[in-house]
Amino acid sequence: MDEKRNAEQLNLLQMRMFFLFYLLCNVFLQARAQENYMTRNGQISFFSSTPLEDIKATNNEVASVINSKTGSIQFIVLIKSFQFKKAAMQGHFNGKDYMDSDQYPKAELKGTVVNISTVNFSKDGTYPVTVEGTLNMHGVTNSIKTSGTISVKAGVINSSAVFNIRLADYKIAVPSIVSKKVAEKVEVTVNCNYQPYQQKTKQ
Repeated sequence: MDEKRNAEQLNLLQMRMFFLFYLLCNVFLQARAQENYMTRNGQISFFSSTPLEDIKATNNEVASVINSKTGSIQFIVLIKSFQFKKAAMQGHFNGKDYMDSDQYPKAELKGTVVNISTVNFSKDGTYPVTVEGTLNMHGVTNSIKTSGTISVKAGVINSSAVFNIRLADYKIAVPSIVSKKVAEKVEVTVNCNYQPYQQKTKQ
């Protein structure tokens, strides 16, 4: 019954995510369509390392949009889509003691690539960038600034970055019984491939 209930909750959350992605697309489409690059299957992973245990989880269902003119960039991450090697670990992660993903089903980063003018989206290459914005997770919003790269190859746009977040900054408390197994800082890795937005033609 618990597995069936969890599957139903995940399906509902996925539907909500697609709806959020639809709204996200509409916001960005206020600019010209050819300026927008999108993905619904980007990847974000996190890694926690302590002397007792290493913990890694990966999410391959990240929705993201980047505007090549304004530098606006946004990511929507469904918390329950993070996958762990151990099922028990995944259950603890989504529980009330950690991410409480029933109450806080998604994380969202909204920001700007402040040096977007240095990126040539029509020329293959790797371009260092800086992103400034806000990260909302577990009901808490904090400012964020990180460096990364935007790569262009054969028409495919890739964004990548690695940065650290402190769990305490997002009011994520680790129970004392496992505190030595979970790092205070978690390394987050972003790797998303984008395609140009193709606006549907009206019939």
